[in-house]
Amino acid sequence: MKSKFLTRALTGAIFVIVLVGCILAGPITFSVLFAIICAMTVNEFCNIIKKSGLAQINKPISILAGVYLFLSFSYLEIAPGKFEILIPYLLLIIYLLISELYLLKDNPVNNMAYAFMAQLYIALPFALLNTLAFGNLSDCSVNDYIPVLPLSIFIFTWVNDSGAYCVGVLFGKHRLFERISPKKSWEGSFGGGIFTIVSSIIVANYFPVLSVMEWVGLALTVVVFGTWGDLVESLIKRSIGIKDSGNILPGHGGMLDRFDSTLLAIPASVLYLYLITLL
Repeated sequence: MKSKFLTRALTGAIFVIVLVGCILAGPITFSVLFAIICAMTVNEFCNIIKKSGLAQINKPISILAGVYLFLSFSYLEIAPGKFEILIPYLLLIIYLLISELYLLKDNPVNNMAYAFMAQLYIALPFALLNTLAFGNLSDCSVNDYIPVLPLSIFIFTWVNDSGAYCVGVLFGKHRLFERISPKKSWEGSFGGGIFTIVSSIIVANYFPVLSVMEWVGLALTVVVFGTWGDLVESLIKRSIGIKDSGNILPGHGGMLDRFDSTLLAIPASVLYLYLITLL
């Protein structure tokens, strides 16, 4: 038990240091890190779907398409309007469809459907991190790299998860979604939300790229959609009969396990920040 705790703690510490360090170091390390994470997460998703017997996704092309989508969004944030950069991505998507005519695999419809799911569920949210990172949804000018915005999504997610766990262990009685995640409670969810709101007020005092209320709104967006993101991944794992999506992170499971909450929190946060710019 002690060995497992130490392994989990060490892995978690390294994970946080690498992620935070690469985001703060600048746009190049940010882009390299999340292009790699996107590739690893798409790869992991393809593997668990294949093991489940549901489909045989064209993994190399799916990974290439996901990474290219991320890098294309990065380029578009630096050079707005240059949408021709997306043409190769469209060709890769077309190839995923046409190739099923010739690969002679079982369940070609499932293969296409899960390949598209990998793009929408994993690659697109990671690509949208660029929209947060380059300041186009705040008062900053285009091309400004604003590391605190993408970093805040992860900070709020971590605070929410930790707060929900602690409060749930101490006071949790009413199950939040017992059919999918028996351990989550309403008390834990409210507790995690309160801790996250407090953390957003602290962030607002040091990083005034958003007002205090806008930071609080962003925190609540991450809390709500992050919780749904966690439940969605739990639903996927329960449906295909696995406990963890992988074992690349000792004590923490796979990449999909680590980023499940953010896969819904990121697009929801982009939408939230876009909507407040209209007000």
